[in-house]
Amino acid sequence: PGSQGDPAERERDWSTEGIQTHAQPLITEGPCGLVVAFTLQGAGFDVLVNAQHLHDWGITAEELAVTAGQNLGAWSDGTGWIDEDSGDRRLRSSESGTGRDAARILLPAVRAGLAAELQRGAPPGTRVLVGLPDRELLVAGALRPADHEFAALLHDFVMDHSASADQPIDRRLFELQGDDLVEYTG
Repeated sequence: PGSQGDPAERERDWSTEGIQTHAQPLITEGPCGLVVAFTLQGAGFDVLVNAQHLHDWGITAEELAVTAGQNLGAWSDGTGWIDEDSGDRRLRSSESGTGRDAARILLPAVRAGLAAELQRGAPPGTRVLVGLPDRELLVAGALRPADHEFAALLHDFVMDHSASADQPIDRRLFELQGDDLVEYTG
């Protein structure tokens, strides 16, 4: 909501679209209405991909999305997780400092891995909650059926972190349901 960009799915003639001045970044919609932008990482800065890039590279938006997904997957496979336990509460987070951490949730293998890890040894009915407060943090936690406070505490953390983030993503709390990321409703 409120993100400006050029929808990557829109039909267009890339040969003329890319040569506009002040080209908007290409964006697409991710799960739960999350805005997904494509970036090139430089030393100390990122460049948002726009139609000019596609024109120069001679590729389509679909090819960009596939390549970006493969690159994110390769990076994610080589990047660890932080595990925290406090009593019966379990958290798993990604905070590498590269700006790719929240984007990991787009990968089916990451969603499956989070669910498997956080539900391992947990009682039946344990749910997996996810927060994406900024580009540099993905946090997921196991919501056990008897822990009535955990969801509110995690949501407060996501809201507070997002409010002070340089590059906030979303203040909502999400849930993994199978392979799908959905908004948590309680």
